Amino acid sequence: MADEMKTHIKSNWSHAILVCKKCSRKAKKRGITFGKAGKTLPKALKAELGTKKGRKASLGIVEVSCLEICPKNGVVLVDSRTPGQWRLIGPDADMGELARQLQNVEA
Repeated sequence: MADEMKTHIKSNWSHAILVCKKCSRKAKKRGITFGKAGKTLPKALKAELGTKKGRKASLGIVEVSCLEICPKNGVVLVDSRTPGQWRLIGPDADMGELARQLQNVEA
């Protein structure tokens, strides 16, 4: 009998946060950082939320290819629970408040 590939894998994610990789890269080149430690947005969110890595995390933070909005001094973020409302996150964003909004199941 040939080995069969699994078609489903369990994850602990309640939802996913999609972050534009191109915006993050451009922000980093411009010296725009997030959070107290001066990180890229995905890294700052992971640190603020204290999430585990991969599918064992309570929510997923995934960098995706260009979302074609390209704010000059920010990063585009999409919460999978509200795909019709994209967010533009600037360098002055309160990471604690943003993390609470993104983690909150009723956000």
